[in-house]
Amino acid sequence: MTIIEKIIATHAGFEKVKPGDIVDIEIDVRLARDFGGANVVKNLVDNNLSIADSSKTWFTFDCNPTGSDQKYAANQQACRLYARNNEITVYDINSGIGTHLAIDQGLAFPGCTLVSTDSHANILGAIGAFGQGMGDRDIAASWATGKVWFKVPKSVKITFTGERNLGVSAKDFVLNMLKHFGANSMLGYSIELYGDEINKLSLDERITIASMATEMGAIAILIPPSDEIVHYCSSRSGKKTEPVFADLDAVYEKETELDITKFCNVISLPGKPHEVKNIGDIKGIKIDSAFVGSCTNGRSEDLYVIAETLKGRKIAPGVQFKIVPATDKIWNKCLEYGWIKIFKDAGALVGNPGCAGCASGQIGQNGPGEVTVSTGNRNFRGKQGKGDVYLASPAIAAASAIAGFITTPDEIPKEPAVFKRINGKTNKSNIKASVDHQSEKQTILEGKAWVIDIDNIDTDMIFHNQYLSITNLEEMGQFTFGNLKGWEDFSQNAESGDIIITGANFGAGSSRQQAVDCFISFGVQAVLAKSFGAIYERNAINAGFPVLIYESMNELEIQNRDLIQIDLLQGKIVNKSNGKSIIIKGFSDVQFSIYKKGGLLN
Repeated sequence: MTIIEKIIATHAGFEKVKPGDIVDIEIDVRLARDFGGANVVKNLVDNNLSIADSSKTWFTFDCNPTGSDQKYAANQQACRLYARNNEITVYDINSGIGTHLAIDQGLAFPGCTLVSTDSHANILGAIGAFGQGMGDRDIAASWATGKVWFKVPKSVKITFTGERNLGVSAKDFVLNMLKHFGANSMLGYSIELYGDEINKLSLDERITIASMATEMGAIAILIPPSDEIVHYCSSRSGKKTEPVFADLDAVYEKETELDITKFCNVISLPGKPHEVKNIGDIKGIKIDSAFVGSCTNGRSEDLYVIAETLKGRKIAPGVQFKIVPATDKIWNKCLEYGWIKIFKDAGALVGNPGCAGCASGQIGQNGPGEVTVSTGNRNFRGKQGKGDVYLASPAIAAASAIAGFITTPDEIPKEPAVFKRINGKTNKSNIKASVDHQSEKQTILEGKAWVIDIDNIDTDMIFHNQYLSITNLEEMGQFTFGNLKGWEDFSQNAESGDIIITGANFGAGSSRQQAVDCFISFGVQAVLAKSFGAIYERNAINAGFPVLIYESMNELEIQNRDLIQIDLLQGKIVNKSNGKSIIIKGFSDVQFSIYKKGGLLN
């Protein structure tokens, strides 16, 4: 078996599992963050569910560690009160990013399982553990039962040959991977990395690489733990750690080799993490701000690079440089080593440990027309603000902040560039739509079609992160597709009962349940796509919301507002406007069971 198959088999109580098997797995570490935690609590309370094991259950307040937003503050306090009543430990606003805490505090260890409301929980692949971001219902179920159902994914083995070039960081490494594989060629796979250079990776570098599995559409990037990693995890957990390795005769869906000597300094273009260019092609673009932090690049090694780059220098006039350590321990290390003074002397802003701008809850957001170089893991439109966000390594972010334009540390000019701010446009307000729910679950649906022929529609486009604090289902529908270019007025034009037909990798990105619930709120009956983001598909199934995958709709010749009929069990789709029909794969037994009872928790 592969690494992920071994971990799942062990936690499901089976000797062996294979790709496609659906099993219940025991979850060792069960996390909920501040924006998702309130919904987890609401699901538990509304369904009269209790906590299976509080010693394996934690809140991590990492999205808004300043409590600066009233709804975030209210959600955090609701979680604190629930935690007190149920003996749950809270890593509060002074602690840092939950997935990093799980590793550094010894909650997680090689071979364990972890779930969180964080879509980058697969960062645990850095220590050879299985972490998954999941929606609010999934997390509530894991808290109540200790288990979740999971479909065993296919595995891919990537072997890296050659030696890494000097100056190629872990962020460059994973962006080069993203350039090679794109946003969805690894959709739904578990990836294992091998090679001499992989064995040499530090924990911080492994975290950077594993963090961006989500941007590839992968379930996880699993890196076999070195002796150093095993020792670190054992010392943190206080118990002997037994790593999990793939069998020598493990069966992979794909095996490929990549020549690491071809990797170089790169940068992702705004809006598309997978559209990666050599840094030489982008140099010279004027920037307004830079950001270093997030779960991808807020570690000690990252901040050491920043300190070395900034030492004795100043941030370019008018450029904002924002730095956010991943955890309180790392923040204190910056203080101990004098890095905080270097940051401040250079003119940078240093924030509380946490996720920063990624969840619209802390410093790191940018405004319309603003150009930012960021070390974050995604730069979807609206994710880190309304401006343009380039993804790069900490070294490039720091060098660009000093220069005032995109550059590398070896080409920082003596005099910084002077820029003129770009005037942005304000967005119109969304108009609240009516909500009309089906009175009973039907297996044959009829509704008018919306054909949105766009691939890689992420959850920020479906339901923008500025509304994540909303827990009332009735309020969500009005914001549907409010951040999808060309479809911002969807809620003003669509009707209850509509059916959406879209492209590949629908629902990529965050684990937010609202990106499913907004359709339920609005009265949309179903979404058909060429493929779905793994977390999104789970969220939809668990919410009892119909999602189906098709290979081609060409035969149906569907136009916007055609009347279509879907048989959820048989997979038959009929365009009633012209009488043409096709057959696709219908509901699985698990999906139908959950759909029939109206959701996972019913």
